[in-house]
Amino acid sequence: MVDFLLTDEQRQIQKLAREFAEREIAPRSAHHDETGEFPLEVCRKAWEQGLMNGHIPEEYGGAGLGVFDSCLIAEEIASGCTGIGTAMEANNLAEAPVIVSGNDEQKKKFLAPMAEELIFAAYCVTEPAAGSDVAGIKTVARKVGDEYVINGQKMWITNAGVANWYYVLAYTDTSQGHRGMSAFIVPRDSAGVSVGKKEMNMGQRASDTRGVTFEDVKVPAANMLGKEGQGFKISMSAFDHTRPLVASAAVGLARSAMRHAVRYAKERSAFGQPIAGFQAVSFMLADMDKDIEAARLLCWKAATMIDRGEKNTREASMAKAFSADAAMRIATDAVQVLGGYGYSREYPVEKLMRDAKIFQIYEGTSQIQRVIISRHLLESTN
Repeated sequence: MVDFLLTDEQRQIQKLAREFAEREIAPRSAHHDETGEFPLEVCRKAWEQGLMNGHIPEEYGGAGLGVFDSCLIAEEIASGCTGIGTAMEANNLAEAPVIVSGNDEQKKKFLAPMAEELIFAAYCVTEPAAGSDVAGIKTVARKVGDEYVINGQKMWITNAGVANWYYVLAYTDTSQGHRGMSAFIVPRDSAGVSVGKKEMNMGQRASDTRGVTFEDVKVPAANMLGKEGQGFKISMSAFDHTRPLVASAAVGLARSAMRHAVRYAKERSAFGQPIAGFQAVSFMLADMDKDIEAARLLCWKAATMIDRGEKNTREASMAKAFSADAAMRIATDAVQVLGGYGYSREYPVEKLMRDAKIFQIYEGTSQIQRVIISRHLLESTN
């Protein structure tokens, strides 16, 4: 039997996140969008409420939440503001490789402190000339004694300016292609680490996005996750855990856009009746509703599979691609429903449309998700 009902505990988690988004995030959304200021105090309150780092295992001080539970939180937080939500959720991506492949000492050293105080981390993989083509990275790590010396430049790194440590992917053997990549945890205060200026992005401006440069940065061999050559696999496996969360955040944004569109369509009159009564508008609203529901179900399926220990790469990519594309389309249609008001910065859907676009880009573009999905389809079909 397939049951879509949430448990009492899950409903409580959902309610906590929804109320926090309404009380602490939504009222501050416009300010952080306009100023680009990092939402430190909002994150501090979220951390105190247990709405950050919830998936850290209990043995390391965390709540040990599953991916499904984290999806419930991500959707609600994103309905308040996806820029602030990304600032909160970026820790999940950095922590995922440690949770998946770190040894006990690494988890005690880097995960346990994050359950004890508000600490940020960042996932450092993307480079100026290597985004979707991860194998194209230029960062290298050369072993010298019991240390590795890292040189390279990363770009578009979320939370780079506030992170205490970075998850870094680098080549330890360039002749082996992606099988020559290794994964490291690099403390922010390591000599040779420099962080660039905050990028002023089109949307999700509360998120801290910067370049990070590594110049002869020495890290102990003990900071390598797994073994040499396992970095690419570790980096990609993290996405199986985090793409359902990102997809759920896209659902939260889409839900917010639909709410504004419905409210306006019921209040705005034209030709003697509310515009919601015209088929051209009501069908747009209907498409929003059905696509949000479909996207959420894809997220829930992908999350449930990984929580059961099943491989969910295909399903996570489906959730990410569908939800991202739906969020962009729904936000755009919300602007259309509001007409001239939708195009004005005085109304929230303009921001939602700008915020939505990045969902089709980060953590794997919508096109890359289709590459993954098609590969699984072609490999499994005779």
